[in-house]
Amino acid sequence: MLQTVALRGSRGQRQLFSDISVTVKPGTLLAVAGENGSGKTSFLRMLCGLLSPDDGAVLWQGKDIRQLKELYCAQLIYIGHLNGIKDDLTPTENIKISAGLAGGDSSSEIVRKALEAVGLGRSTHTLPTRVLSQGQKRRVALARLWLSTRPLWFLDEPFASLDTLAATYLTQRLQSHLGNGGMVVVSTHQEIALPTDSIQHLRLSR
Repeated sequence: MLQTVALRGSRGQRQLFSDISVTVKPGTLLAVAGENGSGKTSFLRMLCGLLSPDDGAVLWQGKDIRQLKELYCAQLIYIGHLNGIKDDLTPTENIKISAGLAGGDSSSEIVRKALEAVGLGRSTHTLPTRVLSQGQKRRVALARLWLSTRPLWFLDEPFASLDTLAATYLTQRLQSHLGNGGMVVVSTHQEIALPTDSIQHLRLSR
């Protein structure tokens, strides 16, 4: 279980949000909405331990993540607004490296299935990623989710640049993860087509 307790964050001299207390239970997705600049990305990065809050705490299984450190990091996957892929590498090479760094299965067959699961045909697997469209690059980044066995996912605008078909693939993967007891925190401007009993909503406002 993931919890925030009276979380407060700022950027420079401007306060973004304060007194945010939420609980994300297994099988639940927290959808974080808000205007541009309201602090959605900062909020996700605090939950990941990449940013320190001005006040409050983030708890994993009842313990402060600042105490857990690497033990907590081993439980999560974070895909930011930027794709985090290398343009000079192929989709296959990008996913192999990501899986290897995460300590997961990086065999060619597993990577191929992950790329095909996001709708990337085999003809794109060996091309330099720089020649792909923005939507295809986003699919490469999201293919990591098909390799992940970690319970906690943080996704910053995961539906950005995706066409309808790719958005459907992603929604199905999220539903599968939640069905297996996983947890997801998503920043998004869109409605997510999941059962309402599996979604919580948090809106940040300036």
